[in-house]
Amino acid sequence: MEIKIGIQNIGREIVLESAQDADALATVVEEAITKGTELRLKDDKGRIIIVPGNALGYVEIGAEEARKVGFGQF
Repeated sequence: MEIKIGIQNIGREIVLESAQDADALATVVEEAITKGTELRLKDDKGRIIIVPGNALGYVEIGAEEARKVGFGQF
């Protein structure tokens, strides 16, 4: 699942792929925002991304989608 994180006063967003489900991610993001704690996510390659909760501009959690294979879908 693709996750995009926008940080306040920063022009670029952080984009990562995660194996976690959307509901679990939404809960972690909500907790970081409400409590002002760090947002700590692990991507599908094992890297850990840490963002201060009070610096978050937005978090976009993509829909789970099967990967398409081939040159075109008809």
